[in-house]
Amino acid sequence: MTSVDLSGTPTPNRVALGVSGGIAAYKAVEVLRGLQRAGCSVRVAMTQRACEFVRPLTFRALSGSHVVVDDYAPDNPDPIAHITFSQTVDLLLVAPATANIIAKFAHGIADDFLTSTYLACTSPILVAPAMNTTMWEHPATQRNVEQLRRDGIHFVEPDAGEMACGTIGPGRLSEPERIVSAALEILLNSRRTDLAGERLLVTVGATREEIDPVRFISNRSSGKMGFALAEAARRRGAMVTAIAGATTVDSPPGIEAIRVNSAQEMADVVRREVANATIFIAAAAVADYRPAERANQKIKKNAESLTINLERTEDILSAVAANRQEGLLVVGFAAESENVLENAKHKLRSKQLDAIVANDITERNVGFDFETNAVTILTRSSSNDVQLPLMSKKDIANQILDVIVKLRSEAVTRKASSK
Repeated sequence: MTSVDLSGTPTPNRVALGVSGGIAAYKAVEVLRGLQRAGCSVRVAMTQRACEFVRPLTFRALSGSHVVVDDYAPDNPDPIAHITFSQTVDLLLVAPATANIIAKFAHGIADDFLTSTYLACTSPILVAPAMNTTMWEHPATQRNVEQLRRDGIHFVEPDAGEMACGTIGPGRLSEPERIVSAALEILLNSRRTDLAGERLLVTVGATREEIDPVRFISNRSSGKMGFALAEAARRRGAMVTAIAGATTVDSPPGIEAIRVNSAQEMADVVRREVANATIFIAAAAVADYRPAERANQKIKKNAESLTINLERTEDILSAVAANRQEGLLVVGFAAESENVLENAKHKLRSKQLDAIVANDITERNVGFDFETNAVTILTRSSSNDVQLPLMSKKDIANQILDVIVKLRSEAVTRKASSK
């Protein structure tokens, strides 16, 4: 797999392969060879324990480069190897990643070359765990994995099967072909410029509709899906503006985020900003109703019950679609708990959207405040729904953007053929 430099000359993608100490370390050799067959240039770093399973000489012979184990070793040609090693690559891939190395990554411990490289790395990072089933399922390991996901680290989930210790269950290193495929996908996404020239406006998070100075009506939206879309679009060349309500995560670096509170505030900012957009994605969970009157003082707990009259908020998505300027693509979300596809299709047609992303919030690990999602993407121009199984929201975001790129291409073709 290659990219092109400024002179137009193809250059190989540069991958740093980190190998930590486990019986699955021998499979890292197959990962290395798979990356090389795909045209990648690979350098290898090993932990001391990994050397007890595979000799550094093996990786040196296959990669043609010095294998770094200890950056203080006399034979190390680079005195600041953890900086140059990590900041001159397009991807850091750690396979296998033991429970120990995952814990160190999650807590910022840098006590050897590989962990120091991780902290200094400025490229995307992919981790392929391998460990005993009980260790993988332990709450401490799962907390560490969750933390790394929040930090933006990509994972290749371990396979289920028989371990070297005889245990049967999840924890076995995924097959080298699958690891290589995941690495190549990340490299491809990081090199994409198919959204260059597009101006994306995306709404993110939850709105809050105040009852009094203390209380409000809201929902469980975290903003993770919206921000994942914003970050993925920026990486693919788009200029991105996010209009964000309440979120449990910060906006990604390089994303202009306009903070709002209520549905009305979000609607006002959308009206102001959408004129400059070429793509609008309504990923926010906007309140459908708000209190008809907001109390100026905190409502006291005097009565056994309290009745609050609610009124409809403005339908931001419908308003944008109905008043869109020429060339604007409009995409919505449908978080449903029943009749998911039927409700999504109705919303797609009634609001005159170009596409809608539907998900069943009753499914496990799907929807609000999870790092993962499983969705179906429906478009107005096609009867072929795109069904995506459970995967990270970052991966879902790129799949949604793939559909948008296809919609843009179809629109350009239609416009050209009508002339």
